[in-house]
Amino acid sequence: MNCILLPKNAKSISDLQQITHIKEVLKSKVGDSLSIGEIGGNIGKATIAQINENEVLLSDIRLDKKPPAKLDLTVVLALPRPKVLRRLIMDMTSLGVNKLIIVNSYRTQKSYWQSPLLNRIDEFVFEGLQQAIDTVPLVVELKKRFKPFVEDEFPALLLDNKGVKEEGNAVIAHPYATQSWKSYLDANIKESMPKVLCIGAEGGWLNYEVDLLCKHGCISVSLGERILRTETVVNVLLGHWLEV
Repeated sequence: MNCILLPKNAKSISDLQQITHIKEVLKSKVGDSLSIGEIGGNIGKATIAQINENEVLLSDIRLDKKPPAKLDLTVVLALPRPKVLRRLIMDMTSLGVNKLIIVNSYRTQKSYWQSPLLNRIDEFVFEGLQQAIDTVPLVVELKKRFKPFVEDEFPALLLDNKGVKEEGNAVIAHPYATQSWKSYLDANIKESMPKVLCIGAEGGWLNYEVDLLCKHGCISVSLGERILRTETVVNVLLGHWLEV
């Protein structure tokens, strides 16, 4: 934890995991300063006034710095293996993705949707926020029906503030695409990056899924001939958003 994230107007820390981190990792004592943040609000500092077994009391709370800006980006992700999903949510939160839409795909095993880890998404987002010293949670939505989502909801993701569809603002990562990610960037990026990024689970998208997404506004791009793990693709691609 690089930041202790607290509820609004909190004057103390009662989360046992946070208390353990303060005591055993930071080895903080009364009078020491802590980096804190208010969920949905600012980040700043506080002084430890008292440490009890189940509570850390704070004083001199100063929340005077805005959290880092979110990326103007929605990631559409085919549900991967649950253990991979935890890491992906933490990474996307840390990198500042604004919204994550988890969808079903042909290669998504049905059992993945019954994983108890799906009930812990807020927990993984929380971990990512504390890692990145951020306070604004990643918005996560689950869509179990691929075709209705793409046909009925996906086009709205491509609209600008005036309700006009922005061409070239959505890409789908697909290893068999004829256009490379680099050539797409060279040809299309002037002032901003795409607003929507679609990434398949391990094993990739079916051609039908790629075609349907492209029919509704996506451009298919490839990172090369190598078949990469989902988390590798996420971090390689999102790194480009941090450069602009």
